[in-house]
Amino acid sequence: MSKITEQEVLDYHIGGKIEVNIKSQCKSSRDLSMAYTPGVAIPCLEIERDNDLAYAYTNKSNLVAVVTNSTSILGLGKISPVAGKPVMEGKAVLFKKFADIDAFDIEVDAYDIDSFVEIVSAISPTFGGINLEDIKAPECFEIEAKLQDAVDIPIMHDDQHGTAIITSAGLINALEISGKNIADIKIVVLGAGAAGTACAKMYRALGAKNIVMVDSKGVIYKGREEFDAHKGRFAIDTKDRNLSDAMNGADMFLGLSRARLLTQDMVKSMNKNPIIFALANPTPEILPEEVVEVRDDVIMGTGRSDYPNQVNNVLGFPFIFRGALDVRAKKITENMKMAAALALAKLAKEPVPDYIKDAYNGREFSFGKDYVIPKPFDKRALASVASAVAKAAVDEGVARVKDFDINAYIKNLEEKIK
Repeated sequence: MSKITEQEVLDYHIGGKIEVNIKSQCKSSRDLSMAYTPGVAIPCLEIERDNDLAYAYTNKSNLVAVVTNSTSILGLGKISPVAGKPVMEGKAVLFKKFADIDAFDIEVDAYDIDSFVEIVSAISPTFGGINLEDIKAPECFEIEAKLQDAVDIPIMHDDQHGTAIITSAGLINALEISGKNIADIKIVVLGAGAAGTACAKMYRALGAKNIVMVDSKGVIYKGREEFDAHKGRFAIDTKDRNLSDAMNGADMFLGLSRARLLTQDMVKSMNKNPIIFALANPTPEILPEEVVEVRDDVIMGTGRSDYPNQVNNVLGFPFIFRGALDVRAKKITENMKMAAALALAKLAKEPVPDYIKDAYNGREFSFGKDYVIPKPFDKRALASVASAVAKAAVDEGVARVKDFDINAYIKNLEEKIK
């Protein structure tokens, strides 16, 4: 791919990246009378009688809010709310491109947790779901929890759960390839922010027993001070005090931190057939070519598209919300997230269609060390993940739709990607 100039990027963004289109016909005075006054009063009264009818008579069933206060914008940190708008518009583009979901970006000028929650919950009747984005930890944890308690639509902070879902899918498959059991392995997580803690929580749900969390001050161990309650959930009894200590005998490394923090010596000290997901962007904690120089038994993933096993959240959030919206779910549960991870892991084992090979200059892909996670442009992820999430919501009783035909739903989704 040729280098993109700053001016090309600015030109691309002129006028914004999203717009609103009209779905219903509006070509005559009769149409106008139905679209607005006086006819619009009829669906208003129907919805007043039963609020759930908003899913039938409005775009609520296919509308997500992408909400931020820009306190942790990717690669930029805290900037003004409006300065984060290009990122949120970009997220809206991905929702539409990959799952045909309409999304409005909402930039909120509020940093107090309760004020933010009050504002977002007040506008929640407009939407079928809310994607929280680029909100710094630890505030993001409380914001998500309080919002979900306050509203009856799905809330998901993608920075947390998207990364957890995709890396869990990769971990499931990498363990199968390496012949290891998750209950027996040592996992090192470098970066104890929103994504790191969510990943560790999901790995525990998968059966992990030994997770060493490392933040900027070192290993989070019992007896150490200087960490909040969210990090404290992962404090363990260990003699490891720094990253080098933790990496000795580790089976998996998950990096959600900064470039160049993992050394070749640390890689050498890992257990046989290790897994390294180095996800700092644009430069990972260690480059794949640096890993290959010191050992050849590693299953390696990064956040970049120019290396194998790209961990990209676009494999998760569009399809998770697609499934949640289609059964009119009230929330996104841990079971729904796990269903998404398992569906992605399963998809990576399927034969890879030619259109994906063509997108990568004819490169062949098959389940193995260099292909444990599906590619972001795998159209099959829509049917695979969305149906798994929808079924989990119905089975758990958090869906408004009760008469759910999973086979018919899968067929409908498959028709959309042809």
